Amino acid sequence: MKYTLPLILSLALLTVFASCGRAPQMNTGDKVERNHLANGWALTPIGTQTDLGDLPLNAVVSANGQRMAVTNNGQSIHSLQWLDLAKTKVLSTLEIEAGWVGLTLNQAGTRLYASGGETNKVWIVSTEKDELTLIDSLVLTQPWPEGVASVSGLSLDEKRNHLYAVTKRDSSLYTFDLATGDKLSRTPLGASAYACSYDAGRDELYVSLWDNDAVAVIDPVDFTTKARIEVGYHPNDLLRHPTDNRLFVACADENAVAVIDLDKLAVSEQLNCALYPDAPTGSTTNALALSPDGKTLYAANADNNALAVFDVARPGFSESEGFIPTGWYPTAVKAVGDQLYVVNGKGLTTKANPNGPNPYERRTPETEYIARLFPGNLSAFPVPDEAGLKRYTGMVYTNTPYTKEKELLAAGDPNGPIPRRVGDPSPIKYVFYIIKENRTYDQILGDMPEGNGDPRLCIFPDSVSPNHHALAREFVLLDNYYVDAEVSADGHNWSTAAYATDYTEKVWPTSYGGRGGAYDFEGQREISYPKQGYIWDYCLRAGISYRTYGEFSNLNETYLESLEGHMATEFPGYNLRIRDTLRYSRWEADFDSLLAVNAVPRFNTIRFGNDHTSGARLGSPTPAAMVADNDLAIGKFVEHLSKSSIWKESAVFITEDDAQNGPDHVDAHRSLMLIASPYTRRKHVESTMYSTAGALRTMELILGLPPMSQYDAAATPLFACFQNTPDTTGYRARPANIDLDAVNVRKNSLSELSEKIDLDREDQVPDELFTAIIWKTVLGEDAVVPAPRRGAFIKIGEDEDED
Repeated sequence: MKYTLPLILSLALLTVFASCGRAPQMNTGDKVERNHLANGWALTPIGTQTDLGDLPLNAVVSANGQRMAVTNNGQSIHSLQWLDLAKTKVLSTLEIEAGWVGLTLNQAGTRLYASGGETNKVWIVSTEKDELTLIDSLVLTQPWPEGVASVSGLSLDEKRNHLYAVTKRDSSLYTFDLATGDKLSRTPLGASAYACSYDAGRDELYVSLWDNDAVAVIDPVDFTTKARIEVGYHPNDLLRHPTDNRLFVACADENAVAVIDLDKLAVSEQLNCALYPDAPTGSTTNALALSPDGKTLYAANADNNALAVFDVARPGFSESEGFIPTGWYPTAVKAVGDQLYVVNGKGLTTKANPNGPNPYERRTPETEYIARLFPGNLSAFPVPDEAGLKRYTGMVYTNTPYTKEKELLAAGDPNGPIPRRVGDPSPIKYVFYIIKENRTYDQILGDMPEGNGDPRLCIFPDSVSPNHHALAREFVLLDNYYVDAEVSADGHNWSTAAYATDYTEKVWPTSYGGRGGAYDFEGQREISYPKQGYIWDYCLRAGISYRTYGEFSNLNETYLESLEGHMATEFPGYNLRIRDTLRYSRWEADFDSLLAVNAVPRFNTIRFGNDHTSGARLGSPTPAAMVADNDLAIGKFVEHLSKSSIWKESAVFITEDDAQNGPDHVDAHRSLMLIASPYTRRKHVESTMYSTAGALRTMELILGLPPMSQYDAAATPLFACFQNTPDTTGYRARPANIDLDAVNVRKNSLSELSEKIDLDREDQVPDELFTAIIWKTVLGEDAVVPAPRRGAFIKIGEDEDED
């Protein structure tokens, strides 16, 4: 995910743009080695680092504290790993068909039980002789798509020799007899479940209801619900205090931990885990650990890349002690003796892919391909003393671009057209936000000598996309803009909410890896919604008029209540069989009718997605024809708007939801941002690092909306792309230079591959494969597909006060 980082530019002499397979270990001495992510946040993970698998989501420690099991659940290989904690060494790795967050270990440490995700099984694994061996499985129901259970959390009841499994799709609790392997019962929970925890002392089972803001207390005898306790949005991890009556609950979208008094069945405390009070969503608290003496709580903030540390020695009087920096997106934390272990879901850094994928060769574990986005790792370090924690706290604040000051007063030109403070006036009244699909900067604009492009990677140059090029030349060319997302599943959330929830981030890799699960990330399930909703919800609350054309909608259908009555009912959503130029015509007719009655909404989202292309599928338009169609649509859009009576008060922002389907010589997240407005700087090249969240902050400030998350609150608005004096010169759309009716006619290996993939929904094909198909379709079957690059911005030896 990418963000604004102007600090890198101002300190360029200290910056090394690196491509590395594994980041160096971070030290805890006076020298600071800070790895800047391109989303504006930075990492200084302390201690020793051990490589894990693709997106590790959970870990469990043996009762004797000597071993740890980890489950890896990313887009590529799913696996279980067995580690020696003293040596922080992986002893055994077992590849599994599919897995997810559920993981539990028996008291003896000889049997590991792991979620099988959409296989709807629980794997039973032996750990004898420190070797993971799959010995059996427990079956909930048929695998996806016939069965829709989707195993999430697990817990053992060794007194009864039962295993409890909760699910996130059929929202149920399953109980198994481990002696026989029989499924004893299925109990509906009424809400998607994340974790479950059996309490032998109280003989109760606790379940976090992920999409119901609550924890259920269940009687394991008759499976009645004894209580349903509201705790906050997106409760996930559960942790029982070993000696008193407290249950700690991580609540991702509350930036908090709820503390439940189990005797009173009520929340007794709410621990704010964010770095600032009243911070908007964006910390994503998602994992918990207690010190062995039960006096200190550690809460992992996935999106702050940090642990929040609390003194919880006195029930009801907990106190914040500080923060500890972690790697990227921490998903589990364990306290063993005087050591802390943090599982970082996305590892330590992004990286280049020199050994990129070839769709004609068998994929091996050594293959480096763009879809393997989350090489996780384990950080191990001693529990810090008071002075060490103070230093670590300073490091976390230095790593974090979000501040309350930025939330209230954005960076910018105090005399420019983009306000710095929410509610201040702007001469721009109407915002048009066009969201496209999946292209990198180099693929489209790499041939422009004015910017930092690589023409060798440009497969849709000026001859194919003349309007992209003309808009960039006549208005402003941004050559250092990054999307915050990895794929369309999180991309449309980042593009409309400046955030992707823990549900979206943790579930899409399973779907994208072909292991089952629906594409339900564009409003189909409420569990994917941020707590305060999307930008349309903010418009609704602020009384700002708005309308959507195909984004989170299709004709007259939508899943969001806030979009009902705010849709262009003739405008189709994602459908590669419909031309974007037809979509443009539908928009034009709707716009003109609204303009005639002075009812054009102030905020408009428009989806032109045919630059996704259909690959080499026989009978479908060629990739170049589809990109050219998309190009003509945006050109006509800007021309028509520029001839209207409201052009003098308008701004158009055009971007990609993600950049997954192409190469880029800087970074695979670098993408397009085109801005057309009388207030846009003309014939200007802007190389400030900008991002999706920065673009959203710009639109929010124009409209008078507050930031939606810590990410857009922290991001730099695109103010350097604007000028004080308007130039109302209109835009003339360039005609297509190629035949928009051209179709794929060659039957070859590329067309055969394209026939086998699902293009009816977004991103139902592995992106490295689709990138290769498009590349070879355009340039020839013998063309070498360049390896996608991952950038890491590393600063060494910064002289900063971190106290």
